[in-house]
Amino acid sequence: MSVAQSNTPAQQGDLNDQLIASDWWSDQMVQAAGIPIVDVPFVTIGGGIGSFVTVDYLRIAGVPTDQIRVLSNIDHPWQTYEYLTRVSQIPRPERIRSDSASRPDNIWGFPSYAIEEAWREKKLKTAIQVFLEPIWRDYYTPKAGVVFGHLEREAKRIRYWDMLVKGQVRMIRRRQGGGYFTILTPPEGAATTKRIAFRSQYVHVAIGYPGLKYLPDLQDFRTKMQDFHHVVSAYEDHEHVYNQLRTRPGTVLIRGGGIVASRVLQRLMDDRAKHNTNVQIVHLFRTFISGSHGKNAWNRRKGGNGFAYQGFNYPKSVWGGQLKSKMRRLEGDERAVAYDEMGGTNTPWRRNWQADMKKGRDEGWYRLMQGTAESMSVAPDGRIVTTVKTQQGPFDVAADFVIDCTGLEADIAEHRVLKDLLDHSGAGRNPKGRLDVERTFELRGTANAPGVIYASGSPTLGGYFPGVDTFLGLQVAAQEIADDLAKRGFCKKIGPARSVSQWLKWAKNKQI
Repeated sequence: MSVAQSNTPAQQGDLNDQLIASDWWSDQMVQAAGIPIVDVPFVTIGGGIGSFVTVDYLRIAGVPTDQIRVLSNIDHPWQTYEYLTRVSQIPRPERIRSDSASRPDNIWGFPSYAIEEAWREKKLKTAIQVFLEPIWRDYYTPKAGVVFGHLEREAKRIRYWDMLVKGQVRMIRRRQGGGYFTILTPPEGAATTKRIAFRSQYVHVAIGYPGLKYLPDLQDFRTKMQDFHHVVSAYEDHEHVYNQLRTRPGTVLIRGGGIVASRVLQRLMDDRAKHNTNVQIVHLFRTFISGSHGKNAWNRRKGGNGFAYQGFNYPKSVWGGQLKSKMRRLEGDERAVAYDEMGGTNTPWRRNWQADMKKGRDEGWYRLMQGTAESMSVAPDGRIVTTVKTQQGPFDVAADFVIDCTGLEADIAEHRVLKDLLDHSGAGRNPKGRLDVERTFELRGTANAPGVIYASGSPTLGGYFPGVDTFLGLQVAAQEIADDLAKRGFCKKIGPARSVSQWLKWAKNKQI
């Protein structure tokens, strides 16, 4: 039987062969499959901070809650981000890597986190810090718990949970006649049908990172040995490592040189000082930075002892300065080259942290290595042996635990929804292999008049705006999307008068 003849679903309310194979769906095709249709003008997929910030802009722009639905498998917007920060050693009392004015709960960025913290804790030095950074003081960054608390406050104010629909998004397909169908699989027992189709004019894709990708030797070892206890990723829960090292001496091999590696290193050093542990740390860098580096003399990045130092993910001008303007003008390979020049793993420079690392190097319990791990095996004593290729030849490193902090991202096609967009909805890739978006964050190639698909966050890295996977980057994307939707008549434009009136409501915590 051909696909075109396969109109009878195996299970009522589920996808059938015809729907799965078709790039364009009619209302009749969905109805014939027994899938209930819910009409709503705007749907955002993901439910994380990217979805939240976009919805926040739309609610401030006057869109009522019944015109928006958030399709998500998480309970609150900061849930995934809080998990990742916690396991990568940034619990609620610690500070995240974000600018003082980058407030996902406050589209105006005023008052900044620093000013609010100074007022709340009656510490003038906190406010002064932002005026002296980064020359005389380290960059100010907010505490994770404060960020999450403010997100919860704003979510309640805009009635976020009135718009949330729990479930797992399966696919997005273009609708014959305009707009889109977004297929949601509701939680087991939550509905009488296996799928629900949301029929909308606008779709926003904000699913975050498509997934983790391990280096080949790590993947091979974990698959072969099924050892997820001694060889761990910093992006998964690995508290048992620190707990065990408190009870007996041990050696840890850290792999990677970014912000997460620096946080794991900080945790090990803090535990050594607080609990008098006898931990030995070996730090392996694939690329070892010994000093200032970069293509041009005027934009060289500081570095030393393996690390490349930079206050934030990108130079601050990408969010509103000369680099932002430059990137909006670049196309194709020129844009890819610009990303390569700006990119690379980096971490902030912190005075206290530098002192701790120097002490470790001087006392011999913190050792640095440059090389590439080629294989891993288990020694007779149960320790993990990593064979490292160095300039001097192969070298074996034995450790009780290996913590991988490389943070490699999986290809976007490994995420089911993104793969389906590439295969069936006309989406393409940008020069860096991610989703190709316009300057308005419209997903290029997917337009279905009068409908539009937008995308923001990490899957769009490589587009006209570099800082997409940051708080401020998500806000920039949300503002572009809201402005584009205002031009299409979906919402009001946030002009000066509306902005002032809405800020006053925000300050008073008045529900909208």
